[in-house]
Amino acid sequence: MARKKVSTTVYLTEEQVAALKALHDRTRVPIAEFIRQGIDMVLDKHADTLPGQISMFDAFPRDTLGVGRNRTPDDDAG
Repeated sequence: MARKKVSTTVYLTEEQVAALKALHDRTRVPIAEFIRQGIDMVLDKHADTLPGQISMFDAFPRDTLGVGRNRTPDDDAG
């Protein structure tokens, strides 16, 4: 299901607009979709600096949590 989109204004250079129009002409993908994808890429790149809930597992070394290996019942039996 598509998410609700919020209108905003973005100022682009003439070169960016020309390149996006050329890309749209070749792919028929809306320019707005390319802009959203670019924003998602930036947000993913800087995810560690975004505010939000911190995982409780971030405070512990990975090897002490049994992460990344197959656990067996024997692992939990003292």
